[in-house]
Amino acid sequence: MITRDEALELVKKYNKEQSHIHHALAVEATMRHFAEIFNEAENKDLWGIVGLLHDIDWEMTSDKPETHCHLAPDLLRAAGVDEEIIRAVQSHGYGICTDVEPVSNLEKTLFAIDELTGLIITAGLVRPSKSLSDLELKSVKKKWKDKAFARGVNRDIIKAGADRIGLELDRVINETILALRPVEKDIGM
Repeated sequence: MITRDEALELVKKYNKEQSHIHHALAVEATMRHFAEIFNEAENKDLWGIVGLLHDIDWEMTSDKPETHCHLAPDLLRAAGVDEEIIRAVQSHGYGICTDVEPVSNLEKTLFAIDELTGLIITAGLVRPSKSLSDLELKSVKKKWKDKAFARGVNRDIIKAGADRIGLELDRVINETILALRPVEKDIGM
């Protein structure tokens, strides 16, 4: 399996924008956290690597979002990445840009938390502290209701993802906050 360091270098090879690197690191941390919740602690490196690599082709496809996740398989195969990881990367675009349905807990979790990490980070950045350390669920829920806030975040996808993994939306939000707190400096906060 590809190592974490190799995965991060691969992400940086195809993504030059610091915000995209920060997003990859945020999703990695959140995936590792959820691996523990789903009793997959022995696989948390795998879950983290999937989080790191999930948007590998974003900068190459961002001008045509419907093609996102379509270049990823070739990029990942060329780097010798396992098919399980490739499938998971493709599944996070289910219903948006791919027809690869998330079926495993790993895939369902990636689908659920990808956009949620962005919403939570943005909610933290608008706080006086500009931090996640004092961000609470109720603050995120308030921002959730404001459709003008983080307008690009598709709340329906997040809710569908929470339903897929069988956890209440409030718990998914709260666990994502907890997952991101320890890495807030690494993700540009």
